[in-house]
Amino acid sequence: MIRILITDDHPLLRQGLRQILEGDPESRFGDIEEASNGQELMKLLSERCFTIVILDISLPGRSGLDLIGDIRKMCPETKVLMLSMFSEEQYAIKALKLGASGYLTKNSAPDELIRALLKICSGQRYITSSLAERITFDLLDEKKKSEIELLSPRELEVIALLASGKTITTIAQELSLSPKTISTYRERILSKLNLKTTSGIIRYAIREGLV
Repeated sequence: MIRILITDDHPLLRQGLRQILEGDPESRFGDIEEASNGQELMKLLSERCFTIVILDISLPGRSGLDLIGDIRKMCPETKVLMLSMFSEEQYAIKALKLGASGYLTKNSAPDELIRALLKICSGQRYITSSLAERITFDLLDEKKKSEIELLSPRELEVIALLASGKTITTIAQELSLSPKTISTYRERILSKLNLKTTSGIIRYAIREGLV
């Protein structure tokens, strides 16, 4: 049986994923557990390891991207599939470099989720054809590549949330951080990307496919 740990802060999404896995005609998925944040995730992993962790990027407290390394250290054999609302174009590359075995957006079809999990379980990485094309493009564009790599996982997340129209206060509440901390992330982003305003961040996010 493929043991799955679903980590997402939205109960309805966790329930939906559980129903997809439990509805597998070949009953390949078992011992399905759920976590709503990084703390719950790491507690469950301290008790036993899973075959695959399905992990969202945007979690209260620590970002899902930040947790990839901790998961690999605690359970080296456990694979990570990122399942996020954010565009795969840059977040997927970041996730794969940090040690994830695959990346899917939340609008993916249920059968694609099953394919991704089975491929990852077989020891391979799962990427979409569009992502494979993007990786090839980025290899030929070193300037863009180095610019994105300047950003931390949390800074990428803040960029996407700002670009989606959310305020500093709303982002702080969503990530369980203080508004001052989010403002600090914003200032770092402006500095790293040589931008001056939030509008500049939004334009950058749209141009680079981060939303």
